[in-house]
Amino acid sequence: MTERVIIMNFEENAKAYQAFSMIKKMQENQELSSEQMAVVTHSDDEQHQFNVEDFIDFTGTNQTSKGGLIGMIVGILGGPLGILLGWFGGSVIGASRDSKEIRQAQTIFDFVGDKIDVGETGLILIANETDNRPLNRVIMMELGGEIARFDLAEVQEEIRKAQEVEETTKEKIKKTGTKSIKDKIRTKSKKERQVIYGTGIFRNRSRFTS
Repeated sequence: MTERVIIMNFEENAKAYQAFSMIKKMQENQELSSEQMAVVTHSDDEQHQFNVEDFIDFTGTNQTSKGGLIGMIVGILGGPLGILLGWFGGSVIGASRDSKEIRQAQTIFDFVGDKIDVGETGLILIANETDNRPLNRVIMMELGGEIARFDLAEVQEEIRKAQEVEETTKEKIKKTGTKSIKDKIRTKSKKERQVIYGTGIFRNRSRFTS
């Protein structure tokens, strides 16, 4: 059994909510062993906010979306580090959109920022899978969506590194003035941001599986 972070996106936003309901039924029927799931939206107001619109904790601990791993992913994407690295900019993956299961990416932040684009809605699931066919059938065959799986341990490591870089970024900006972190980052060119904050730390770290 493999513990994974699973990202799903659809051509129609309503299908993300439909998938949310269908996966809950799969969990009830013991077709999946899930921990958390969330419907995530990407705002179209030029603020690039990622928000959790619906959330469920399957473990019985009643954990909220903000306190869990999904909340950490969403928080980093919509925070100053997401702006710094342009994880919401699109076209960072370079993979074919014709494939239902994309085969290569850089990090989970790259992938989510690209696949849940501005104005779109997707689904994030944390689950243990012994067989990926039941979920593939629902998401790909029945709903026409795309699905990608990331190793949970790798995602946790990427989150840890992202949080370290975010803290370093905050400290550097505090030393340069009182302007907000997001505004400071926006004033830098892409090349300047990469040099100052060392974005190479995240490159070629995570690969997801089918």
